[in-house]
Amino acid sequence: MAKKKRSRSESSSGTPAAVLTPRDKKTINTLITLADEIVEAADKKKDPHLDIPARTLTNVKYNNTARIIEMGKGTNRRQLFNLTQAKAYMQTLLVAEGTKRLLDQGKTTSIRGLYYLLKHTIEGTKEETFDDQADCDPIIEDLEVTLTTLREELHVYASNRGAMVGPLTLTDSGDEIDCSRMGSGGYSIPSIVEADVIQFGSHRAEFILHVEKDTVWRRFNEDKFWRKHNCILIHGGGQPPRGVRRLLSRMHNELTYRGQKLPVFCLLDNDPWGYYIYSVLKQGSINLAYESKRMAIPDARYIGLRSKDFEECKLTPSVQIRLNEQDIKRAKQIAGYPWFAKKKEWQREIKQMLDNGFKLEVESLISKDISYVTETYVPERLKAQDWLGD
Repeated sequence: MAKKKRSRSESSSGTPAAVLTPRDKKTINTLITLADEIVEAADKKKDPHLDIPARTLTNVKYNNTARIIEMGKGTNRRQLFNLTQAKAYMQTLLVAEGTKRLLDQGKTTSIRGLYYLLKHTIEGTKEETFDDQADCDPIIEDLEVTLTTLREELHVYASNRGAMVGPLTLTDSGDEIDCSRMGSGGYSIPSIVEADVIQFGSHRAEFILHVEKDTVWRRFNEDKFWRKHNCILIHGGGQPPRGVRRLLSRMHNELTYRGQKLPVFCLLDNDPWGYYIYSVLKQGSINLAYESKRMAIPDARYIGLRSKDFEECKLTPSVQIRLNEQDIKRAKQIAGYPWFAKKKEWQREIKQMLDNGFKLEVESLISKDISYVTETYVPERLKAQDWLGD
């Protein structure tokens, strides 16, 4: 029997092929190039390998001109004919094949979904492709950094974590959204927020206020802070996920107020973790240093909470949280980051927190009044232009 010729409208799996976006086509080409290099090595009877950029502090540098973190040239070689690396090598190719399948079909899946899509027992053995989720996640990150692409571009997404409200309209996958009419929960920020998915419409915002936690965001939303001060109010559920970071970057760069980029202010806890979140938003992260240009916001400003606030806001000792050894170690690490090391105001900020011996959560301001943070603290800081920037 003659072999059936595949239709141009079908993918390699036999299902109808998707209509690819320019972004999808570019991503598929990077996957095909990766596969071609492996085949070429095999044809030449060479040991196939992958050179994976090292996601470490020692392999990133701070670009003083661009004010962002950039990835260096250090790599770790992963080889097929190395017994200690063979499994990870094959897992990397398996993830690449799985994402290619998603792109071909125009479908997306969660990180958890991709794990189950690829997990199986290798025929003729008792060996599993992946033992558990923790075995798969780093491989996805390895593929991202090797291809210099985001997992969202590979059609793999994380769960939604973050919300937004304010005087902004947008179109999400063809549906028009008015972010000023989203109720108490706000607009749930998706993992994939690129321009082919989300397009911005009209807005009246004068700035963006990013708060660390959902609990604080709810206070601002309930008090209609965004309406009184004409701003977009957003949170990332703690350490903001990529979708939130990318959306913040897009809004800052694509929306304007009085002819200037829409300012971004960050309201975070006065502790090493709040400082780190600000660092990631402003300069980029070590793991995603290759994507800092698309995610980092060098002009982001830290509006609080500050180490001086215990005395300035006349807080009581009951709201103090004693610094533990891990906090102290983390604070010193952050102070030593190249992008903080030469900034005197940040060195003073971190030193004062260490001298205080305690940290403060934004919620500690509730001890003054339930709406002190929305009606007094942030408005006064904005009026006085009292924030930390460069």
